[in-house]
Amino acid sequence: MSASDSLNEKSPSHDPTNEKHHAYAVDAEYGGEVKLQRQLKNRHIAMISIGGVIGTGLFLGTAGALRNGGPVGLLLGYAAVGSICYSVMVSLGEMVAYLPIPGGHIKLAERFVDPAFSFTMGWNYWYNWVIILPAELSAASVLINYWNKTVNNAAWISICLVVVIVINMFGAGVYGECEFIFASIKVITITGLIILGIVLDLGGGPSHDRLGFRYWKHPGPFVQFNGISGSEGRFLGWWAVLTQAAFSFIGTEIVAIAAGEAKNPRRNLPKAIKRVYIRILLFYIGGTAVIGLLCPSNDPGLQLTNRDAAASPFVIAINHAGIKTLPSIINACLLTSAWSAASSDLYTSSRALYGLAAAGNAPRIFLKTSKKGLPYVSIIFCSLFAFLAYMGVNSGSGRVFGWFANMTAVAGLMTWFGIALTYIRFHKGFIAQGYNRADLPYASKLQPYAAWYAMIACLVICFFSGWEVFLKGSWATDTFVTNYLPLALFPIMYIIAKFVTKTPVVKPLEMDFQTGLDEIERDTYDEPPPRNKAEAFWQWLM
Repeated sequence: MSASDSLNEKSPSHDPTNEKHHAYAVDAEYGGEVKLQRQLKNRHIAMISIGGVIGTGLFLGTAGALRNGGPVGLLLGYAAVGSICYSVMVSLGEMVAYLPIPGGHIKLAERFVDPAFSFTMGWNYWYNWVIILPAELSAASVLINYWNKTVNNAAWISICLVVVIVINMFGAGVYGECEFIFASIKVITITGLIILGIVLDLGGGPSHDRLGFRYWKHPGPFVQFNGISGSEGRFLGWWAVLTQAAFSFIGTEIVAIAAGEAKNPRRNLPKAIKRVYIRILLFYIGGTAVIGLLCPSNDPGLQLTNRDAAASPFVIAINHAGIKTLPSIINACLLTSAWSAASSDLYTSSRALYGLAAAGNAPRIFLKTSKKGLPYVSIIFCSLFAFLAYMGVNSGSGRVFGWFANMTAVAGLMTWFGIALTYIRFHKGFIAQGYNRADLPYASKLQPYAAWYAMIACLVICFFSGWEVFLKGSWATDTFVTNYLPLALFPIMYIIAKFVTKTPVVKPLEMDFQTGLDEIERDTYDEPPPRNKAEAFWQWLM
């Protein structure tokens, strides 16, 4: 018996035709003519979930994290945020595997918390992704500067922007194929870099210099942040890594937004969610461990505030090893990573805006789609915000990348906070209505404790994200604004939405676990069994 069959045996206490809950009916709300189409295949979803984990935050942003925290601070910081990320993903996984509806966690917040929280979640999430789009374009121009510092960055930003818009205007199917290719390059790149890093560390480079844990000893495992001595300085250095680590991990939740366009979501989404921990351990924990072995935390190339600071820690390490051609090849792979991330940013922000319009929280014009289900109005509108990347022409793309990274990290952490809170409500309502979690397509044994941990940790990191500006002589207006503006906007938006809508928090016994299940069940089917070992391996991998 399927999960939905089991759950449908119960008669829900919530009436989906009830007037105050009508906004979240899946099809009755916005009709077939604007409905997104399920074009994303199993391998697309798998690679989108991987691509959301691997990005410029790992390849480029780790430069600042290593400089602030040292090799051990970098590793521990990414491990801490990785544990939060996993907790968020298992929370999100239970909900979207059961209800893979357009709008993802934005729509789920309306069902299980209240419309005002959905409004806040939606606009915060949209803001997060339209801000990260120019950040990735700035990162791309920083990477291109590795080869050429004479051409104005505006040229590189324009080229990258055109590529990103063209990919998205061809629809979810083309986006999925491009992301599959881009993410494959990223996986091969990071895997190759980790292997190469181990080889170089053991003395396998041209110079045969065995590094071992040299940089853990000098300049040291931790950085004394801002010259502050003792354990306090080391702790602050580790804490400074957390915001950058959050920027690196933000994006894993994109599978929730893609759920509305995923084929066979009940089967494919749990597969993607279950393997998130493998990607976190392999790519991030493994990657940051190797970075700390290969590159000293006081290397001048780690400074990204200058316009010509274009190398990632990996490229710096390869240059140190005396390998001539490889850095350019690696940098080219990192550039495709920036393109991939920017393409995902536009895709996600446009679907978030579509979800907002579907919930009645944005103008209905953003529901307009082509005959093939492409929300082109949302895509065009979101792409306009990419022009913020041109701020880097005068201020320096590295510096602008840092601004947007701070804003995105905090907004992304508030999204994670919202997902965790929504799951806590989902879990409470599910138990209150007498449903069995064993019937869910995906259920984690860590719940609801993982959700509580993620919710509290996200709030704490956000609250202290800009603490360094309060150190004596360290005030920086741009750092203060970019860290605390997204944090302040979240409760302000919720209070305003609550005042306008005047809707109560949805009670556990009134939560809707039924609307849309019939359509989701119709889209669920058993994958054909593999015909040979090669196909079996591919199905396991993808």
